[in-house]
Amino acid sequence: MNLRFAFLNGSFPIYLLVLRGRRRIFNCHWPIVSVMLATLWGCTPNPLIPYSVDTPPLILSPACAAGVIDGRSRFREIFCAVTSERGHKMPDYRPCEDALVRLETESPPTGVPVDLGVSKSPLRILVVLGIGAKCVENFLDFQTTAAEHLIRFGHKVGILEVEALSSCRRNAGIIREAVMGLPDSEAGMRLVLLGYSKGTPDILEAVTTYPELQQRISAVVSVAGAVGGSPMANMVEQSTLNLLQYFPGAECDPGDEGGLESLRPEVRRRWLAKHTLPKSIRYYSIITYPDADHISSILKSSYKRLSQIDSRNDSQLIFYDQLIPGSVLLGYLNADHWAVAVPFNRDHPVIASQFVDKNAFPREVLAEAIIRYVEEDLGWR
Repeated sequence: MNLRFAFLNGSFPIYLLVLRGRRRIFNCHWPIVSVMLATLWGCTPNPLIPYSVDTPPLILSPACAAGVIDGRSRFREIFCAVTSERGHKMPDYRPCEDALVRLETESPPTGVPVDLGVSKSPLRILVVLGIGAKCVENFLDFQTTAAEHLIRFGHKVGILEVEALSSCRRNAGIIREAVMGLPDSEAGMRLVLLGYSKGTPDILEAVTTYPELQQRISAVVSVAGAVGGSPMANMVEQSTLNLLQYFPGAECDPGDEGGLESLRPEVRRRWLAKHTLPKSIRYYSIITYPDADHISSILKSSYKRLSQIDSRNDSQLIFYDQLIPGSVLLGYLNADHWAVAVPFNRDHPVIASQFVDKNAFPREVLAEAIIRYVEEDLGWR
C-alpha cells in the first residue's frame, strides 16, 4: 500500500497514522521516524499522468490568452503596504519581495494609495479547506490568527465545513446548504468564499451546480487551489486516504469516498471543459510558486516527483493547474503547498523544525492583502 502521500492538496501526512498521533514519539525517537520516512519514500515511481484518451483537448497558454485579468501589480502594492505597516509585528515576517515571486510581464505599480484602515464595506468570508482537513482539526488549528486579524477590520470570518474525504459533487451540496442557511442579519454583507486546495473545486462545483447561489456570492478566491487537479492523486488509493478517519481524535468519516477521484487531473479538466463558471461572480487566484529552497523537507519527495512533469510546483500542484479560468490573477507566492494554510510551525514547532521546516509564511499579511484587493475590486464594479 502506497503511504508516501496523504492529505493530498491540503492535508496531513498519513504516516502519522502509523505513529498513532503520539507527540512524544517525535520528541524521543527521531531515528525511528527517519527510518520510517526513508522506507515510505523508497518505492519505485509510476507515471504521474498515465496514458489515456479519456480527456478533452487541452492547451497550455499565457494567462492573458485564457481570459485571465492580471492583477499582480496592484496586489503587490497592497501586500507590500501591509507588510511595511505591520508585517514586523505579526508572525513569520518575510520581506515583500521574498514572499512574492515576480514573473515576467508584471505591470509597474499603479501608484494608487492603499487604505489600511477599518473596512468601509465589511465582507462575510467563508473558508473551505482541503481534503482531509476535518480529520485532523484536533491536531492542527485551522482557526488561525489570520481570521482574527481580518475580524479586526470589521469582516466576519468562519470555516465552512465540508466532508473531509468526499467528492466535489457531494461537498458542493453541503456548501449550498450552508450558504442558503446564512442568517438574514448578514444579508447586507457581500459574501466571499475562499477555497484552499480541494476547497476550490468544491466551491466551483457549488456555484455552477446551484444557480440560487449566484445571487448570494460576490466573489470566489482560490489559494493554491486544485483547479486542474493534481497528478499526485494518481498515486494513492482512496482506501489509503480513508485511514485518516482513524487518526487519533479524528471526527470524520469516508463520506461518499470520492475525494481522491475528484482530484485526478483528467476528472478536473473534463469538468472544466463541460462547465462554464457563472459570470455574476468575481474570481481570484493566488498561486504557490516556490523555489526549491522553500520546500519543506517532508515535501521534497513529492516535489521531485511532480518535477518529472514541471519543476514549477508546490509539492502537490503544478502552478498552471491552480488558475481559475477567467479569474483575476493576484500573484505568485514563494511558499510550498502547506506553508500558505497549514500551521505546522505554530501548532507543532518540534515537528516543523525537523520535517516541515519551510512552513513559516506571513499568513496574516496574505489574508489581509487578498481581502483588501477583493474589497477594492468589488467596489469598482
